[in-house]
This record gives sequence, C-alpha cells and structure tokens, in this order.
Amino acid sequence: MTDVDTGSRDRLAVAVLAQYRMATTEQMHLILSPDVRIEQTRRRLVKLRSEGLIDRVTLPQAGRMRVCYITRYGAQVASEWPELRGRRPPRGAHDRTAVRLGVGHGLTVTETALAFLQDARRRGDLCQPLDWIPEVHHPLGGGEAVIPDALLYYRSHGTGTGGADSSGGGDGGSMLRAFVEVDRATMGPERLAAKLGAYARLHQYIPASPPGTRRPQAVPEESWRRRYPLFPRLLFVLDGTGPAGIHTRLKALQAAARQPALAALLRDVPVLAAPMTDLLRHGPAAPVWQPIGGPDQRVGWMHTRHALPGPTTGTGPEPTGPTTASHSRVWGAS
Repeated sequence: MTDVDTGSRDRLAVAVLAQYRMATTEQMHLILSPDVRIEQTRRRLVKLRSEGLIDRVTLPQAGRMRVCYITRYGAQVASEWPELRGRRPPRGAHDRTAVRLGVGHGLTVTETALAFLQDARRRGDLCQPLDWIPEVHHPLGGGEAVIPDALLYYRSHGTGTGGADSSGGGDGGSMLRAFVEVDRATMGPERLAAKLGAYARLHQYIPASPPGTRRPQAVPEESWRRRYPLFPRLLFVLDGTGPAGIHTRLKALQAAARQPALAALLRDVPVLAAPMTDLLRHGPAAPVWQPIGGPDQRVGWMHTRHALPGPTTGTGPEPTGPTTASHSRVWGAS
C-alpha cells in the first residue's frame, strides 16, 4: 500500500504543476503533503525531475528559490488523466524563460490557492488541490473572452453559507464556486475596475445561433449556464502595493460598480475584494472582504448574497484588517 500511496502522490504532484503552472518547493509541500517532512517532498520532486516530468528554475534574487513547472512531456502525460482531460497549459508554460519572467504573478496565484486549501483543511471543508483551476476560458463572442486567474470549487459543510453560486446538499452544506482575480498592481486601477464590466457581459451573454440553423433555440440562455448551475461569485485579491494602493484600487472598483450596466451582476452575484495580506493573516473565511457595490463593511467570502443592502454612494473604506464579527451578519445565513 505504501507504493500505491507514493504513486498517487507523484501523480498529484504532476497534476498540480500541470494545472497551477508553477509552484515553489515549499508551496508544493504544503499543497501535497503538509503532514510529512519537507525533505520527502524534495525527494519526490527530484525523482519527477529525473523522469523528465517536471523541471525547475532557480531565482538568485530570491535567495536561490526554486520554482517547479511542468515539462512538455509531463503535460502530455497528465493530459491523458481523467481529472485533467481537456485542460491545456497556455503557451510558454513549458519554457524556462517564460516561467522565470512570470513568477511574480504565477506564484502569487498559487499562494492564493494555498490560502483557500489550508483554510478548508482547518475548517473541515472540502477543497482539494485540483479544485483550483487557473485560466478557464469563457467566450463572449467576437473573439473576446473572460479568463479568470482561477476558478475555485469549494464544498462548505458549515451553515450560513450559500448565495448566488451555491448548490446545497443533503448534509446542509453548500457547493461554492468563485472566479478569482489576483491583482498585483501591475496595471492601473481603472484597468482593474474594467474587469467588472467583462464579468457583467459574461453574466448576460447569450450566444447567437450558429449560421444556417433553421430552428432557433426554444429558450435562449446565457452561456455560463451550460457550465454552472448558478453564476460563481467574483473575488478580487489585491497584492503588490501598500495600504494606500489597496485603498485606491478599492475606490476604483466601487466607482465602477455604480455603472448601470453592472446592476444585474451586482444584484445577483457576490463581488468581493480583499488585501492579500489579510487573506494570509486571517484566512479567506474571515471577515476580510469588502463588498463591491455594497456597504462599508467586512464580510466572509462564503456568506449569502441576498441579504446585502443595495449599492452605496461612498467611495469605499480604508483597507484595514477584519472588523468585528457582527459586520459579517449583513451576509448572514438565510
């Protein structure tokens, strides 16, 4: 049975790198085997590298940090597995130089995934490593598409969760889905806020009937309904800047939320933003999230949407740490 377990963890390591794009040795250890010594994870990665399934780059400016990534051969092997079928790494995913130049954003996305994984383990919820899926393509027609940094699947066994993206189970828990955008302040606040408009278009987008179709669809429906029973909530994770920069970016998101074109999205879908520092310090489930288009409060990301008051006219709060637990009641259980 030990050999079987070893093989399964080897497979998971390859699958994680095929899906996440990149991770440090420490991140891989915490994702795969936090219950064992990190030396075991290092040996596993060395073995997979010797088999040509993964490779690594070393960053001298970061204390010789080693960043693992999937090779072309490893991606080819993993693509045949049921859990990864149909998912193709983006261009440059196998290129050493492309990986090195993309570590800033790539490792921050992996760190965000790890925050949700560790929080689920602490809370007794269900969120497996492969429940974090980067860069899922959602077409908008005309060559446009919405491609979130990640799509998160999360099964909560607690109460007080749910909302626009949840489907309940017989045990009283909720299946949650979220689009996650990780912002490292590499683009201006206005470009960040413009992403709200893209998600609003996806929320309303109904594909046109293919040319030559004689019988139109009986009931035209939005394209996202083919993938999700309800539209996933939208989470912005803000990093790469200090408190003043976080405040500016929150103000830009709140200003964009006043546009009439976003009304349906903000009415139906929880849209939240939180500083990465708060996420890592307190955990994603803590009341560290600012509702976009909502009140000057801090909430947990899993709480319900329909109890949230309508859009505010303010410009957003200072990005301080989480407030008192009573603030989360604005998104409390239905």
